[in-house]
Amino acid sequence: MIEVWTWPTPNGHKVHIALEELGLPYTIVPVNIGKGEQFRPEFLAITPNHRIPAIIDRDGPGGQPITLFESAAILIYLSEKTGGRLIPADPAGRYACLQWMMFQMGGIGPMFGQYNHFANYAVEKLPYAIDRYTNEVTRLHRVLEKRLSQAEYLAGAEYSMADIITFPWIRNPDRRKIELSDYPHVKRWHDTIAARPAVQRGVAVLADNQRKGQMTAEERENMFGKAQFVAR
Repeated sequence: MIEVWTWPTPNGHKVHIALEELGLPYTIVPVNIGKGEQFRPEFLAITPNHRIPAIIDRDGPGGQPITLFESAAILIYLSEKTGGRLIPADPAGRYACLQWMMFQMGGIGPMFGQYNHFANYAVEKLPYAIDRYTNEVTRLHRVLEKRLSQAEYLAGAEYSMADIITFPWIRNPDRRKIELSDYPHVKRWHDTIAARPAVQRGVAVLADNQRKGQMTAEERENMFGKAQFVAR
């Protein structure tokens, strides 16, 4: 059984979706990042970076427990645990998949996250920062649009971990003032993935815990304030 320490964010959803697609049994350990639960010692024992998601697989390599953090590492692990599912077996396909997974980790995740912070969460609205990350979000959508005009899925003809890792960040485009209809190939890809039953189950995990309304002072402090930088 795999323990998933997580919260309903795009990074958490990646792992939920992968587990559902692979049919692996798992249990959820909620980590309420708005309440600062990511700083608890039991979570820091799994991930020194105090970021969700993280997993404990009690039946890891050689039958020994293994802990992992960083969503891309977790997805690669889950693929290998199931005999390489959702990552192409041929070398060219495998590296195409890994390439687009790293594109999400190095580009889409950080840039979309910075946009969300400065445009939606920051108390002080800084035009320079908002403009910079608005432009970067738009540019990254253009990169996806070009790729998806050439292939059905990010790694090629088959659905893969590259799609799973990217899809949660493309959901809810209104949060980034993006019209998916401006990117017809991205929209086709998004809608195809959103219709998958395993994806629907994955994004439903902890859905009732998603924050509604304005961010509280406690949530702001735990997610963006000095609590982030305390030595632990």
